[in-house]
Formats: sequence, C-alpha cells, structure tokens
Amino acid sequence: MGPQIFRSIPKRYHYLNMFVRCKTTSSQYVASRARDPTFEKLMDRYKNLLKVVAVQDLILANPRNQSVSLEFLLRLSQKLHLNRGAASFLRKYPHIFHIFYDPNKTQPFCKLTDTAIHIVCEEADAINASLPQVVGRLVRLLSMSNSKMLPLRAIYKVWREFGLPDNFEDCVISKNSHIFQLCDAHEPNTHFLKLVDDIPRNHFQAAVDEWRVTQCCKDGCTIDETEIKYSFKHSYPPGMRLRKTFKAKVKDWQRCPYTGPYEGTLDSNKYGNTAIALEKRAVSIIHEFMTLTVEKMVEVEKISHFRKWFGIELNIRDLFLDHPGIFYLSTKGKRHTVFLREAYERGCLIDPNPVYTVRRKLLDFVDMGRRGLPPSNLRQKVDQIHNEDGDFPLDNK
Repeated sequence: MGPQIFRSIPKRYHYLNMFVRCKTTSSQYVASRARDPTFEKLMDRYKNLLKVVAVQDLILANPRNQSVSLEFLLRLSQKLHLNRGAASFLRKYPHIFHIFYDPNKTQPFCKLTDTAIHIVCEEADAINASLPQVVGRLVRLLSMSNSKMLPLRAIYKVWREFGLPDNFEDCVISKNSHIFQLCDAHEPNTHFLKLVDDIPRNHFQAAVDEWRVTQCCKDGCTIDETEIKYSFKHSYPPGMRLRKTFKAKVKDWQRCPYTGPYEGTLDSNKYGNTAIALEKRAVSIIHEFMTLTVEKMVEVEKISHFRKWFGIELNIRDLFLDHPGIFYLSTKGKRHTVFLREAYERGCLIDPNPVYTVRRKLLDFVDMGRRGLPPSNLRQKVDQIHNEDGDFPLDNK
C-alpha cells in the first residue's frame, strides 16, 4: 500500500500546487503539472523545427556563400542537439537541405533548397510589411518597463519571437530615432534601448482589458461587470480535475484588483502590497508580453531576462505552473516553452498573422520529412547524399 500511495502523490500535485509547493522540488513541481496532449503534440513538431531553423541560420549567416560544411556542423552537433550527427539530420529533410560535394574544397557542403529559400524570402517580406506593427510592439514592450528602458541584449534574445528583422537596429531603431534611443551602459559592450517619446501610461490598453470589453459587449451577455473587471480568460487541460478548494481560490484570485502592465510599479495605496496583488501584476505583465509575440509562445529562459526590468520578484516558471488555466508549460526538446492558452485552438493560432503563416509553411515541410518527393527523385537524392558522405549507394531492389 505504501508504494501505491507514493505513486499517487504526483497526480495530486496540480490540485494542491498552491499549498504543497514548498514541500516539492522544482523538478517535481514541473513533472506534476497536468499535461495537454494538443500542446505536447505541437511542441513535438516545434522541437524539430527549432533544430532546422538553427542550421538554416548558420547557412544564411554568410551572404556571399550561403552554405556550410558538414564537418563544421558535425563539430556543432552537440550544441545543436543533432543526436545522430549532422549528415543523418540533414538527410531527414530533403525539402529543406541539399547536400553537395565541393571538388575545390574536397568535402561535402550543405545549402538550402529552392523551396526553403522561397520560404525565407516570404518571411522577410512579411516582416518588412509589418514594420509599423513591429515598432508598436517595441514601444509597448518598453512601456512595460518601470524605467521605459531595456537591455538591448535581452531584446536580441526575443527578436524572432517579436517578428523583428535581422537588422532591426538599422531599419527599426535608427529610422525611428524620435521614438527610440540607444544608450551606453556602465558595463562594456552593453547598450540599453530607451523610449524617447513621453507616452502616458494610460495610452495603451492591455489585451486582457480588450477581452473583457468584448465579453461585456456580446449580445445577450449576462456577465456581471464587477465579476469580470479584474478577470483573465481561463481554460484548463482536458482531463484536469479541479477540486472545490482550487476553484474557490481561483475565483478569489480573479476578483482581486491589481496594477496593469502599463501602469508602472504596484500602487500599494490603491491595491495594497499583498502577495496576490504582486502575483496578479506579474501575470498581467507576462500575459501582455506573450500577446505581443508573433506565435504567442516563448522560452521561459528568454522571458527571465526581462524579469528585473518589469519589476517581477516571483519565479517566472512557478508563475506559469501556478496558473495552468492561462499558460501552458511544455518541457519538450530539452527546453521549457510556455504557450498562451487562450490564443490557441486545436494546435493553431486563433488569430494568425502573416509571419506566423509563413513559419507554419516551414513547419509543414519539416513534418513531411522525406515524404512528398517522387520516388525516383527521392532515391536519387538519397544515393547522392550517401555517395557524398563516402557511403555505398543504395541497392536498386
């Protein structure tokens, strides 16, 4: 009976996470979360895409000769998490990578296929077309900082998530000098991005506030405005059982007033310096941060770079685990990735944007693997790769 009870403990953690967290280790707390099969399947796909994008970036890093040697990729296999080696990884995606032999350098190289190059150009065009929105995202991001200033290195961490162009320092920051300013920091080779425009904090409306207005304006809406005034949209993983104590705690938390993401530091005179008010303010900042991303998902480690500047004193990862109705945390692909639950339905964004749409095209080609090529072309490509790697060609059986 003892082992049976022990095995049942992890299943109950997500009911009591607000009460027994101090008695569990960090890894136990992560492992005890309620799983959502839809997000887990999506992250299964994304973990392969992230490896493909990493290799793709290395190929595109040299504008004169957009190729990279297999020997170079082999040295980076561990860092790129190419568990079976570079050549084996590249063979899995003939729609994206093409391996060829360079007789001048007497070694095999890899470049992008025409299909992959077309997707890269499509994404660049979509980003350039959305530059006004990019400027708006940066302004909002800086406005959430108490000092209206952020380290440039932190923004570089999330440039892809925010749909920034590769050269955003030139085409976004320099071209909008009336809005942004780069300042030197006390540390060497460190810069801050500062908001020059003195935009009043009440100029912006958070995404969650827009959702509340929409809910109240629906035809036949019977929601009491006082009930939804400080609420966030919640939806839980399928099969997650919610106990009465948990539901009551969430209900009280929803009613608690808080300082919004664009209102500066916590107003203790208005809301009190309570633990719930601090936590709810942190949730509102992270929620707004994620609504500004292109795909409404981001690695937890990347968000942590902004914690100090947003005035968040809580553990970011625990914040996601404490609120499974708002966020979903996945540990697939040797990284912790968080999704904004309300933005997704059946593994797709409810409100897609052009950059997201192009990136899903690349994801579809990653999912295809070797499928979708004519049998003769596929055999020819595989034979070519084997010959170039010094292996024997496939038999014609």
